[in-house]
This record gives sequence, C-alpha cells and structure tokens, in this order.
Amino acid sequence: MERPAPTSSDIMAPDDPTTRGTPVAPEPLQPQIDEQMDALTPDELRPVIDDLVARLRSDGEVPGLEVGATAPDFTLPDARGHDVTLSQRLAGGPVVLSFYRGSWCPVCNLELRALQASLPALSARGASLVAITPQAPDASVSFADQLSLGFDVLSDLAQEVALAYELRFRLTDELEERYRSWGLVLPEQNADGSWCLPVPATFVLDGDGVVRARHVDPDYRRRMEPADVLEVLDLLGEGGVR
Repeated sequence: MERPAPTSSDIMAPDDPTTRGTPVAPEPLQPQIDEQMDALTPDELRPVIDDLVARLRSDGEVPGLEVGATAPDFTLPDARGHDVTLSQRLAGGPVVLSFYRGSWCPVCNLELRALQASLPALSARGASLVAITPQAPDASVSFADQLSLGFDVLSDLAQEVALAYELRFRLTDELEERYRSWGLVLPEQNADGSWCLPVPATFVLDGDGVVRARHVDPDYRRRMEPADVLEVLDLLGEGGVR
C-alpha cells in the first residue's frame, strides 16, 4: 500500500538535543527554487507554463511509474562515455533515480547541487544516486565537472528510458517559439535532436528494482526534497514503505 510521501517536517530539527551526533537534515530545496523562479520567470511567461502544466496533468500523458512498479532496466552512457546498467547498480543496494531536463535548466542545477550535498547521507544508507538527462555525454561531462558532482550523470540518447518511465513529452508550439527567442534550441541540446523533454522526476528503488517512493510532477518548478529521499531510505532499512 502506498504510504503518504514524507515531508521535511518529519525530520527532527538539528538543534534538538536528542539529535546530537546525528547528521543534520538537508537544507530545504523548494524555497530555493521558489526564490530563483520568482526572479527569473517573466510575468508574461507564467501563464504559458501554467497552461502546459495543466494540460500534462489533465491528459495523463506523463504519469510516471507508480509506486509498486518494477523499474525497467537500462544501460546508458555516463558523462565520460562509460556504460552504466541499472540492474548492476541495484545489486549493490537501493538506487535513487533523478530525471532532469538539462544543464540549461536553473531548477535542475539547484536540485543536483542539493542531491550532491546529500550524497554522503545517501551513501551511508547504502544507496547510490543516478541522474538521467536527454543531453549528450559531451555536454554532461562539463556540467558534472562544473557542479563537482560525485554521482553518475547518464545520457538518455534517444529518450527511450524517459519514455519507458512514462515521463517523455513534447513542448507546445508556443513554448518552442519562446525557447527559440531566448536562443535555447532544444534540438541542439538534446542528443536525439527533438523538442521533447522528460518531466523532472525522482524514483527511490529498493534492491529489487521496485519503486518504493516517487515524485513526478509536470510542474518542473516542483522537486522532491532530499530530506524526503533520505527518510524513504531509512524506512527501507527498517523494512517499511510497502
């Protein structure tokens, strides 16, 4: 049975005396995103984004894998061109999958930095972290180096993995026109040369590859909190999240 998604408020505050000697909860991500998007998003663009989000939510085009589903296996190249296979990673324990749009996306940058900050806590729980982007490896390697990422950044070259995880969609003509006006031509960014993107999503997989928690939202301004990921991993370690 799917449990309600945990929230950051379920984590004890770091200044509580009972938490001495325990890791500090990650800094909340969503307030950082909200602050950045308020500063960067032109007023005239907000209704265009809201319309796309509403359409994707209403037509069910990108529902994402449900909790309890078995995650499709895949092999994708990392930022340096080396193949990484999901099933091999799962043999070592739980895997956190993070689908993001590309290095050009400021929200994705914030999310990946937050995940990097949480990487020691993820590793301490026996989990590995894998990020997936439609960008080619040559673009991903400079991005990973720039952010000093200590986890794998994989290239979904044909966006077949995004499709298998029920995340792939095409931008509307209006958004395509907006992107062009900003000099952001997705076919030049995406390895498959398309105007398609994955809905940003996070899946927490147990060692058997079963989705135990997820965050899938057509609104790219909403992401899963690292604290929530860590709490799910804690529950997995206790035999929870059923």
